[in-house]
Amino acid sequence: MTAITPHTGLRVRLRRLAAAVIAASVCAVAVPAVAAAADQKSDDDTRTVELHVSAGLRGVVAPGTSTSAVVTITNGTETELSAGRVEIELGSTPLTTSDAVSDWLDDGETTGSFISLGDEASKAADPDGIATTTVFVPQETIETLAPGVYPLRAALTGARTGDTGGERAATWDTTATSVLVVNAPSASPVGVLVPVTATPAGGALLTAEELTTLTAPEGALTAQLDGVSGTTAVLAIDPAILASIRALGTAAPESAREWLTRLDELPNPRFALQFGDADVTVQAQTGLSALLSPLPFAALLDPAAFPQQQATAEPTSAPGSTPSPSPGSTNAPALPDDATLTEVDGALPRIVWPEQDLTQADVTAFAGYLGQGTTTVVSSDTVGGPTAAHATAGGQDLLVTDAATSAALSGAAGASDPVVRQRLLAEAAAQLFLAQGATGGAPLLVGLDRDETRTADALRDAISAADSVGFELSTVRAAAPVAVTLPEAAAAPRSADLVNLLTDEQSLTAFSSILSEPDVLLAPERMRILRTIAVGSSDAAFAEKVAAHRARTTTTLSSVSIPPSSTIQLLTANADLPIAVRNDLPWPVTVRLSASPSDPRLEVKPMIETVVQPQSSTRVKVPVSARVGSGELDLRLSLSSPTGVPIQSEQSVRVAVRAEWETIGLVVFGGLAVLLIALGVVRTVRRKRREAIEEHAVEVAVDELIEEKEAEAAAQERALDRDAPPTKETP
Repeated sequence: MTAITPHTGLRVRLRRLAAAVIAASVCAVAVPAVAAAADQKSDDDTRTVELHVSAGLRGVVAPGTSTSAVVTITNGTETELSAGRVEIELGSTPLTTSDAVSDWLDDGETTGSFISLGDEASKAADPDGIATTTVFVPQETIETLAPGVYPLRAALTGARTGDTGGERAATWDTTATSVLVVNAPSASPVGVLVPVTATPAGGALLTAEELTTLTAPEGALTAQLDGVSGTTAVLAIDPAILASIRALGTAAPESAREWLTRLDELPNPRFALQFGDADVTVQAQTGLSALLSPLPFAALLDPAAFPQQQATAEPTSAPGSTPSPSPGSTNAPALPDDATLTEVDGALPRIVWPEQDLTQADVTAFAGYLGQGTTTVVSSDTVGGPTAAHATAGGQDLLVTDAATSAALSGAAGASDPVVRQRLLAEAAAQLFLAQGATGGAPLLVGLDRDETRTADALRDAISAADSVGFELSTVRAAAPVAVTLPEAAAAPRSADLVNLLTDEQSLTAFSSILSEPDVLLAPERMRILRTIAVGSSDAAFAEKVAAHRARTTTTLSSVSIPPSSTIQLLTANADLPIAVRNDLPWPVTVRLSASPSDPRLEVKPMIETVVQPQSSTRVKVPVSARVGSGELDLRLSLSSPTGVPIQSEQSVRVAVRAEWETIGLVVFGGLAVLLIALGVVRTVRRKRREAIEEHAVEVAVDELIEEKEAEAAAQERALDRDAPPTKETP
C-alpha cells in the first residue's frame, strides 16, 4: 500500500502559499509497506511516519569541503517505531531551472543517476517522537561536484510499528526529497524585504489589550523585531501599528511604547506601507483620483491621555506688573496631529509594495498618486522571469523580487517546526542560486509574504539564509536599472468590490449627521475599508472580508430605528402618543421624528426632535387630536437627521380612535360623583339626627341624676337636723 503525503502540486507561488498550512507534511513522502498481516495504519489515518533530510548549512555547501547529511524520522503513530536502515543519495545531474527544482521536491521526478552518500542504521523513535541519524559526506564527494543545485534524497527501510500493545504490525519504507546547493563564491548582494503588519480584530486601530498581547515577550510584533534584529532586512512598516500606539497617549501599554522605541532604534532601512497595508493596485484599477487615506484621528483621541499645554503669558507694559495669559489661552491637551501619529521615522519616501496582479497603467498611476520618483516593488513573475533587483518599465522605477526564492523563503519563515524549515531553506537556497546565475551576479531582492504569525527563530533563519552582510538598498536603487516589460492589461476583479465599499461609506457619511461628531463613526469606517483591501488576501478571503464589511455597514445603518409597534388605542380626543426610538450605537444621536396621519380627521404634530442616549430606547410623545369619535387609521412615522437625511424609511403604526368613550366616561364619572355626594349628604343628615337624639338622652339622664343627687342631699340634711340635741335659747 502506498500513502503519499498531501501536497498541492502547484508551481512556485501557489504551492508556497499552502506551505504553512501543510508544513507538517510537505517535507516527506511516506510510503509504508505493510506486513502480510497488517494492511492498515492506525485508527487515525493522519498518523504516519515521515522522513526529512537536509545537508550542509541550510542546504548549502562550499565546493571542495566536507559536510553532513541529517535524516530526521518523525513517528506520528501511537506505537514505537523500531530501528531501520537509512540510505542517502545525491543526484549526479544538477537541477538547472526553478521548475526542475519544484518538480523534484513536489513529485521526486528528475533525470540522471544517483550516487550513495552513506548507509546507516536508524534509531528507534518513541510514539509521537523523533529520531535523527547523521551521515558524514566526505570532501572527496563534494569536490567532484561543480557549483549547482543537486537533488538529494533519503530512504528509510525496515522500520516497524505496531509490534506492541496488540496493534497489527506495519513496516514503513519511506522516502524524502531535498536539494544540496554547491555554491560558488558570489559577490551578488541579496536583500530581503520584510513586511511588519498587525491586524486588529475590530478592523480599525489596535486596542490597548491587543497591543499588550502583540508586544509581550512572546507576542507577534515582538517576534517580528526579534527576527529582523541583527540582519540587513529592509522593513516595510504598516503605519497603522504606530498610530495605534501613539493614539493611546499615556494609556498605551508600556510594552508597546518600548516596542516603538526599539523599532526606531533599529538600523535597518525601512519604508512605509499604505495605512492598513491597503493595496494601491485595486485603487488604481478602480480609477480613484487619489489614494485613500485615513480620516482625521482627532475624534478617536482621549484628551485625558495627553499632557496639558501650559498657557502662554504675555508681559504687560506696566513695570513690575504680573504677566497675564494671552486672551483665549487655556490648559488644553497637546493632541498630536495625523502626520505625527502615522510617521515612520527614517522611512524612504514614495515606495509602494502592492499586490502583483498589476499592469503598466497601474504603475504609471502610482506615480500620479505619489509623484515622480515613485518606486514600485513587483515580483519577477510580473515582469516575465528572474531579473536584477533594480529595473524600469515604461519610465517607471521598479524593485523586483525573485518570485521563486521569495515563495520558498516565505514558507521557511512561516514554518515553526525546525525540521520542516530546513527543507524549505534548502529549497530557497536552490532558487536563489539559480536566480543569481540567471541575472549574472546582479543585486537581488527577496520579498517575504505578509504573515503575522511567524516566530522569531523562523524569521531570523529565513532572512539569514538570503541577506548579504552590508546590503544597502540605496546601493541597489543607485545601480543602473535593467529594462523590463509589464503587462499592458489585466482583469480588475476587486475594483467592483471597492466601488461598493465606497458607496456604502457615502451612505454612512450621510447617516453620521445624527452624531455631534461624525468622525467617531467615519474614521474607523475608513480604516476598515483600507484593511479590507489589504495586500495578501486570496480571492476567497477577499470576498469574505468584503461581505463581512458590507454586513457590518448594513447593521450600522439600521442601528437607529423605530421598533415595530402594536395598535395604539386612543381613548380621548387629545393625547400624547408614545413612540419608541431605539439607538444601538455607542454614542448619543439627535433625530427628528416625523409623523403624519393617513386620515385628516386626526391632527398630529408633524415633527419632533429628540436626543436618544447610547444603546437605549427613548419614548417620544407625539401630541395628537382626534376629530372623530371612533375609527381606525394609520400614523406614518419616519426618522431623519437634523440636516434632513433620512435615517429610517417610512413605516406605519395603526391607531384605534375611541374618542366617544371620553364623553361616556365623563357621564359615568359625573353620575358616580353625584351619587357619592348624595349618599354623603344622607349619611350626614342621619348622623346629625342620631347625634341629636343621643345628646338629648344624655341631657335627660344627667338632669335626672342631678335631681336624684339633690334629693339625697336634702334627705341627709333633714336627718342630721332631727338627730341634733336641743340648744339653749339666749335671752
